[in-house]
Amino acid sequence: MAYTGLSFGNPVFAAYAAYSSLVLLKMFVLAGYTTYTRFRVGVFANPEDVKGNKGAVARLDNPDVERVRRLHRNDLENIPAFLAVGLLYVLTGPSPGVALWHFRIFTAARCFHTVSYLAAVQPLRTLCYTAGLLATISMTLQVLMAGAL
Repeated sequence: MAYTGLSFGNPVFAAYAAYSSLVLLKMFVLAGYTTYTRFRVGVFANPEDVKGNKGAVARLDNPDVERVRRLHRNDLENIPAFLAVGLLYVLTGPSPGVALWHFRIFTAARCFHTVSYLAAVQPLRTLCYTAGLLATISMTLQVLMAGAL
């Protein structure tokens, strides 16, 4: 029987922790990129943020800033779901190889989604989004099956 504890002695949990950390780090970097973009184009969301930034304006309609914000929002809609269901999935005692592929697919899909979103590349962006979503749905279904009475 596979060890299913929430410890780094469990290879599935260790992989989950590593890939979760990668997507969280990616999300934090994107938050920083939003700030960088605001300073680069001189557009801020709040009037008080304009103070001390010569030539800056408070607007919510700059296309560069809004693209990064939409991307960040997309991460905020998808990554927490992966984190929650991934942890429950670890508790089902999945095959380490299968679990690793779920985590890899989600992480790679989110990274490529970020690049394709920033570069405005379709249909790659949709394909990446869908791949990540399918990995999460697959884990969700396995959690449901394991938890069914």
